[in-house]
Amino acid sequence: MVDAALISLCLQVLLTMTDIPRDHPRYQSLVTREMLVKGVRDGITSMQGLIAHGRGEAFDYLLGEKTTAPALGAEKAAVAMLLLARNPVVSVNGNAAALAAPEMVALAKEVNAGVEVNLFHRTEERVGKIAGLLRSNGCEPLGVHPDRLIPGLSHDRAKASSEGIFTADVVLVPLEDGDRCEALVKMGKKVIVVDLNPLSRSARTATVTIVDNIVRALPNMVKLAEEMKSLPRPELEKIAGGFSNETALSAALDAMMETVQSSKQH
Repeated sequence: MVDAALISLCLQVLLTMTDIPRDHPRYQSLVTREMLVKGVRDGITSMQGLIAHGRGEAFDYLLGEKTTAPALGAEKAAVAMLLLARNPVVSVNGNAAALAAPEMVALAKEVNAGVEVNLFHRTEERVGKIAGLLRSNGCEPLGVHPDRLIPGLSHDRAKASSEGIFTADVVLVPLEDGDRCEALVKMGKKVIVVDLNPLSRSARTATVTIVDNIVRALPNMVKLAEEMKSLPRPELEKIAGGFSNETALSAALDAMMETVQSSKQH
């Protein structure tokens, strides 16, 4: 599954006209960084998004920069939850758009979900550019003209679409901030986050936390959705109902500690 993520990254980095040696041991990480830098230049990603990515990358080191078995289990549970949803919505911010727009649109199509632009550092120019990127990948996004406010939040991040996030029962919010995740849960929604930091408030508050890099998690979820969408509803309910976020977060921390212990031995 990870191979698909690398292929996607390689294809996109060709467009950035960068010159990263293919044999560099940090090749995929460098490609990801270049995609975010390009996102800033294109007006997709905020400068603050670069800092957020750097923080996540530190945790990815501790995961060994791979999808762990617990993360794959969380991805499977998340897909089951999206397939079971009445009105699933995929929320897209600047970093997610820069790193995984094609995969987010593909996943939304597989699980019949809406796609909504929602930004912390919101400007109409950025919203327009992200919406344009999503349209170029075959999706007509929600959230361009939000008409509702999420209760308990100040700031532009409270803005939402009545057709999308505001009335959704399941929301996938990759790279989310803790306040909004908490507010969505208080509204009675099931919230799925992709967060490399298992100690963050988003990770602790979400219904399902995928402790994985978004460039691996989203291609994995697209493939899982293709495989799982034909499963009978009782089987999907068993997969979703058998997931424990607390157990998954504990397993992610254990995996990180194993990496630390292994490095000590060497």
